[in-house]
Amino acid sequence: MPYIEAKFTARLEETKKNSLCEKIENAVSAHFQKPKAFEMTEIKDNTPLRMSGAAMENGAFISVKLFGEASKTAAAACTREICSILKKELEVDGKNIYIIYNGELFWGWNGQMF
Repeated sequence: MPYIEAKFTARLEETKKNSLCEKIENAVSAHFQKPKAFEMTEIKDNTPLRMSGAAMENGAFISVKLFGEASKTAAAACTREICSILKKELEVDGKNIYIIYNGELFWGWNGQMF
């Protein structure tokens, strides 16, 4: 439990998707001290995104939902790391990346609540 949703304007090969998924999951897990065993990630490539009224050529939107409260300090560190990953892996400029963090109070799994 975190749930990570990542949308990219670029079309990605399956190996690149898997690599990005692992790197983003590692960043979230490390900065928020969440177990990787409960992480769920969705990656969508070739997704049209718009910013400032115009289509983005190379951009990303990341949504991270966490069980419990999200620390602003951890979110800032995680944002720096994810932006660095996307710059290195996809050449996405940080100004073309939005990342949001939501702490969720109620989280169900396997017929029960955490």
